Amino acid sequence: MHYKRVLLKLSGEALMGNRQYGIDPERLNDYAKEIKTLVDKGVEVAIVIGGGNIFRGVAGASKGMDRVQGDHMGMLATVINGLALQSACENSGIQTRLQSAIKINEVAEPFIRRKAMRHLEKGRVVIFGGGTGNPYFTTDSAAVLRAIEIEADVILKGTRVDGIYTEDPEQNQNATKFDFITFEDVLKKGLKVMDTTAFTLSQENELPIIVFDMNTRGNLFKVVSGENIGTKVNL
Repeated sequence: MHYKRVLLKLSGEALMGNRQYGIDPERLNDYAKEIKTLVDKGVEVAIVIGGGNIFRGVAGASKGMDRVQGDHMGMLATVINGLALQSACENSGIQTRLQSAIKINEVAEPFIRRKAMRHLEKGRVVIFGGGTGNPYFTTDSAAVLRAIEIEADVILKGTRVDGIYTEDPEQNQNATKFDFITFEDVLKKGLKVMDTTAFTLSQENELPIIVFDMNTRGNLFKVVSGENIGTKVNL
């Protein structure tokens, strides 16, 4: 395999499937099967999931809710999603550990870097919930931070789009896809890959990002195998 240790970033919305909100069990099972193909090949997999399918702090704040309270609700939503994915993975025969940046000892281990790395070395999939544990930071930032801490080789951002385009391909069918693009060009062109904090952190630590379509069966395995799937962002 081209990468030994990866961090997979999934949005909360990805877990909805064709639903308007919540979690689609079929989508979860599909993702678990995709992850298992990597584990069976000896790839060490860490995962960060968003919580937008349940609650998004920014949306709550725009409607008058206190932003800090809203972000804490969003962090709890990521733990719910983490528990759901953990269950699906274990049903597929994958050993997992859920670690949370906020203390919920009854359902998740606290995030401890060295412990997370030992789990990965033992072939367990580690799911990071609770974001960074701080308000005003997105799960994109949490994904990059955790990837750096566990010394991942790459961040794999699984989306419903097959890469980075000049414009939103769902809005403009004539948008052009990039197979490869530098961090600098992403900033110059104003392309939305991750939020600015996360993207800058990734750039400063020379951590490549691959954006790809997670919903196409086999794509995750192809990306980690080194095939030219999606868009790679690098120096």
